[in-house]
Amino acid sequence: MRPSEPFQPSTAYLTHLAGETAGRLSRATVTDSPYAGAPPPLADAVEAAATELAGELDDVVARLHEHPETAYEEHRSVATLVELLARHGIAAETGVHGVDTAFRAEVSGRRDGPTIAVLAEYDALPGLGHACGHNVIAAAAVGAFLALAGTVARDPDAVAGRVVLLGTPAEEGHSGKEVLARNGALDGVDAAIMVHPYGYDLADQVWLGRRLLRWTFTGVSAHASAQPFMGRNALDAATLAYQGVGLLRQQLPPVDRVHAVIVEGGTRPSIITERSVVQLYARSKYPQTLKDLSRRLDDVAAGAALMTGTRVEIDWDQHPPSLPVRTNDALTGRWVRAQRRRGRDPLPAGVVPETIAASTDFGNVSYRIPGIHPLLRIAPPDVALHTAEFAAAAAGPAARTGALDGAVGLALTALDYLCDAELRDAVDAEFAAQGGPLDVPHYFD
Repeated sequence: MRPSEPFQPSTAYLTHLAGETAGRLSRATVTDSPYAGAPPPLADAVEAAATELAGELDDVVARLHEHPETAYEEHRSVATLVELLARHGIAAETGVHGVDTAFRAEVSGRRDGPTIAVLAEYDALPGLGHACGHNVIAAAAVGAFLALAGTVARDPDAVAGRVVLLGTPAEEGHSGKEVLARNGALDGVDAAIMVHPYGYDLADQVWLGRRLLRWTFTGVSAHASAQPFMGRNALDAATLAYQGVGLLRQQLPPVDRVHAVIVEGGTRPSIITERSVVQLYARSKYPQTLKDLSRRLDDVAAGAALMTGTRVEIDWDQHPPSLPVRTNDALTGRWVRAQRRRGRDPLPAGVVPETIAASTDFGNVSYRIPGIHPLLRIAPPDVALHTAEFAAAAAGPAARTGALDGAVGLALTALDYLCDAELRDAVDAEFAAQGGPLDVPHYFD
């Protein structure tokens, strides 16, 4: 008997993961920070300033959620954020670094200090809206910046250095931060921080690097019945390549992912397919393993073309690749301290399984300068990103609370970085020990 509906996948694995996570949670040692950070009165003032913004941050969360905009179309979202800055006397420049929907604002204390950037995202997903919670990211980033700006305005000598608020469009599938970085957005910036909503409070979690790949197979058209021997079938090549990816997975490290879809496969059954197109995502935990995976996928495509007598064009990175996130533990410790002030206790790396991993273009930032990309709970743990359920959570009360807690956390982390030279030295030393800056634009050449 044929089923009338698709069989639903078993939830047994997710259930086991939840149990294992709960077990690790009970044994987890939460990250702490040995550094002094900012003077307590100054930290108290910044937290109070952020708390006063709660109503306005709620409005940002709601307005962006009600009017989701996809990559490079975020004009209304940018206007909402820039108008909020203007109400607080902050002039932001829009259309910066070669992107219409990017914006930048800055505030400076004493001139003898470093520069830290707070990054805002605000693009949405096609058809799903803010199912990744970028409306919360935007509210938290702007709130953090305004809290710091107000404190600096009241006492310009209290803080040494500069805070940059960088509005970064097109994270979803387009690596907007890499575009901005190539156009100078991070020039003169010493560290960068942002926060992402999630189903857990996490100080650190795996984010995979990701590359986009397109294979175009070209064969020879022929009548599939009268003269099939005169054809060279591009669909055969695409099918063999798709199967090759499936067989390759058995020999891949567990940190690798490959997803593929055949987007063009012919026009009629009676015609040998002359052109076929496969689109793929390749992901891995480390830059080096992502490079190796890329080479192996090139071989799969070349082999399929050779077997079928077709030609293949291999096109990498229609949009710039995203590298994995390289987390700076010294900065992460300050985030944890700040979140504890808000009644949260972020989990250390390794508690939530790394098999539950996505990608973000913040990875490209983290291989240029030290950075953190912690996660903030706004939904139950079993609600995944990029689902309708997470989109609903991104408009709920936990999202509004998360935006405020995120604003406080980012503001205090930035303040600690600006005020504590010992912390900055540790941040820089850790970044150097991790390999220092990477030549991101040419890494895969």
